[in-house]
Amino acid sequence: MHRLAAFLKSCIAALGLAGLTGQALATEYSAGPEDYRGILPRLVAGDRLMLRAGDYRHGLALRGLAGEPGRPVRIEGPATGAPARLVARPGANTISLVDVRHIHLANLELYGGNLPVDAVKAEGHGRYAHFVTLENLFIHEHAANQQNVGISTKCPAFGWIIRNNRIERVGTGIYLGDSDGSDPFVAGLIEGNHISATLGYNLQIKHQLTRPDGLPEPDTRHDTIIRRNLFDKSGAAPPGPMARPNVLVGHMPLNGQGADDRILVYANLFWRNPGESLFQGEGNLALYNNLFVTSGPDALRIQPHNGVPREVRVLFNSIIARGNGITVRVPENNTFEQVVAGNRVFAARPLEGGMQVRNLSGGFDAAPRFLARPYAELDEIDLTPLQGRLPVPAVIAAKWRTDLPEFTSAPIGLPGRLGIPLPPHQR
Repeated sequence: MHRLAAFLKSCIAALGLAGLTGQALATEYSAGPEDYRGILPRLVAGDRLMLRAGDYRHGLALRGLAGEPGRPVRIEGPATGAPARLVARPGANTISLVDVRHIHLANLELYGGNLPVDAVKAEGHGRYAHFVTLENLFIHEHAANQQNVGISTKCPAFGWIIRNNRIERVGTGIYLGDSDGSDPFVAGLIEGNHISATLGYNLQIKHQLTRPDGLPEPDTRHDTIIRRNLFDKSGAAPPGPMARPNVLVGHMPLNGQGADDRILVYANLFWRNPGESLFQGEGNLALYNNLFVTSGPDALRIQPHNGVPREVRVLFNSIIARGNGITVRVPENNTFEQVVAGNRVFAARPLEGGMQVRNLSGGFDAAPRFLARPYAELDEIDLTPLQGRLPVPAVIAAKWRTDLPEFTSAPIGLPGRLGIPLPPHQR
């Protein structure tokens, strides 16, 4: 069937009829481990390649693949039942992206066998990888060392959606951008992912230097959104030189294109880290309506890394930490505003730095007097306020919250209320 569709498509193109409808004929292909690679070069906007269940041992090398807005090239495995399983091989990243745009990859398992390769990588020798959607991937056993990554971008990447993936037992879960600040990750949406058992970061978004020419929508302010994820380093190593936060985000360009871009972090569950903080960030940031729970040294740190904290808002988060709750450190000559308002913080040292406005704070041991089950395990944690024990939520200046999507001042205690369904083995 797919050969007939491909033949018809070539006839339409040859006759110049595609322009009459404004769109080329889309084709749906079905393939297995033995024949899928021959179909990849044929895929054009609107096409869909359905991979049958089985083990695929030659990777997925996508070169020059181009969909269109609203008509991506889709490559998918079975949504239920036995998976389409991409098995890592030495010397090559399993899904390798070079000069692609508007592609959608879904319902695939990526098994690494702990080989020193990445699962999904926008390769550094590519010019771009724009409008890539990665959805319902199961990425695991990529933990040869901390440098092996579940999802990585090493070329300019714009408009990615990384959604509802499960990433575990890898070196670093998601690493976006290059280590030197080149090759930026812009206007991304990272949502609904469960990332655990990583040697290094669950997620890192690198700082950015000057934006390269040729990115889409260059004159628009862009937000990268991180929402409704579980970031779990409960099994991480204790403090040491290789300890890493669950999540670290760097700054946007300091001037010119992208200088006003923001990273918005909301409705996430940051879960334990014995050796490092749950979150560390700089640049233009808003963190709100998150849950932070750790028995390690720090929950949330806003501090210089490759740049400095700029416009920062830390609003209405719930935090349980044995060490530091919220720490804001900036150089003395910093002219930007860092607001810490409406948070509930129970930690040995609840608050340090920033413009503190109407936070509720207490020691780590005080949490059970105010919250339902603050010391429970992941499947039972509940930071819902006990009736009558917490004051009416603080009212904070509208300017700090009006441009934040889905912001709420209502107390949030359960991961389910954030829209974070726990994976089956943690329910």
